[in-house]
Amino acid sequence: MRPNILWICTDQQRYDTIAALNNPYAHTPNLDRLVAEGVSFERAYCQSPICTPSRASFLTGMYPSSVHGCGNGNATWAEAAPLVTALLADAGYDCALAGKLHLAGAHGRIEPRPKHDGYRLFHWSHGPHDHWPEGHEYADWLREQGYRLADLLEQPQATPPELHQTTWCADRAIDFIRTDHGGKPWLMSVNIFDPHAPFDPPQSCLDRFDEEALPGPKFRESDLAAQAKLSHVDFQTAARRPEDFDAKRIQAAYYAMIELIDDNVGRMLDALEDSDQLDNTVVIFMSDHGEMLGDHGLLLKGCRFYEGLVRVPLILSWKGRFLPGQRRQALVELIDIAPTLLELAGLPIPARMQGRSLQQLLHDENAADSHRDFARCEYYSALNPSAREGFTGSYATMIRDDRYKLVIYHGHGIGEIFDLQDDPDEFENLWDNPSYSPIKLDLMHKSFDALAFAVDLGSEQIKRF
Repeated sequence: MRPNILWICTDQQRYDTIAALNNPYAHTPNLDRLVAEGVSFERAYCQSPICTPSRASFLTGMYPSSVHGCGNGNATWAEAAPLVTALLADAGYDCALAGKLHLAGAHGRIEPRPKHDGYRLFHWSHGPHDHWPEGHEYADWLREQGYRLADLLEQPQATPPELHQTTWCADRAIDFIRTDHGGKPWLMSVNIFDPHAPFDPPQSCLDRFDEEALPGPKFRESDLAAQAKLSHVDFQTAARRPEDFDAKRIQAAYYAMIELIDDNVGRMLDALEDSDQLDNTVVIFMSDHGEMLGDHGLLLKGCRFYEGLVRVPLILSWKGRFLPGQRRQALVELIDIAPTLLELAGLPIPARMQGRSLQQLLHDENAADSHRDFARCEYYSALNPSAREGFTGSYATMIRDDRYKLVIYHGHGIGEIFDLQDDPDEFENLWDNPSYSPIKLDLMHKSFDALAFAVDLGSEQIKRF
């Protein structure tokens, strides 16, 4: 029997935000339950640190550059490759979505849907914003409850958790879980906007945290000089000292947003259990990319590749089927999700798909804890230069192997090498250290080869990586 799929994707959530995965400050009992019941990939990397290109990649199993989905603000989805949801729908899955899709620009307009995304039900809410006069289903739902989203946004922390967009997404998922699907397997995409900025959780969630007890960001005074060298490379904020932007308060708000997500993950798991579907449902928890959260003096996202921005949570649970409590250290990419889902559904993996199925790591406790020799990330003018003054349309690529990370900011003659074994917080840039020239050259060759071999050749694509 083909499994149901509950696919939960948050927006801008770092890898290090789950209690059971080494964060003593986070309160995430329901995500901890998924960790205990499933497989956690602790070195999972997105293929771009920006929403649209990341989503374009994991929904197709291909790199952003291969599917012409490289930046936010594009007019329409390029239709350069089929979405995995469409492939599953064509094979008989009943598919629904609640929350974001973001394969095309959605600022100030309702996002145009792809020609075939596979979703029978499409509860669209790009986020808790009031940019759209109509067609924003979350805002429409609030009006039905007697509220106006514009009013709630004036004091967002006063919004009761039960009226929050996170809860609304979970409500739509629970309704779908309880639906009679006529014997069909189903897929539910729950694309929550949080913990994306602005950092404005309900006050009742924020009150659970003592901001002074939190560790604050990873920062050294030398970060200001390091970021000054990258001042011509696009980023949404300039580097500042943590005390200049109240970093611990932001960290508390960020964790509070994740706690509300966790509460609603629990509600969805309870709905699966109450409807006797938990044993036949694959649950995925992940995020499209991370958040700097003050590390190195930066907030939000842009053309950087620090761990907090490109490394994300990835947990796959199928009670009784996947290995329980397994914490994998293999290097994996988010493009590996699409082929995994197709294989779980008994469907062929298209030759063009560049991801690799994670099946063996999910089922075989004797499998070697390895998957890829390296992970890659791309940034090609991902923040639309026309959207904000100061953006230049930067280009950069990242490759990391088991120990080292290489970043090249193309056209600027600068880059970064970090030894993630000896310097896991990425403070010591070894780019100009002659002792690391052989490592730099080796990683450059691997990155260049990988980029060349990732060029999409259509149906005749030959997989090399």
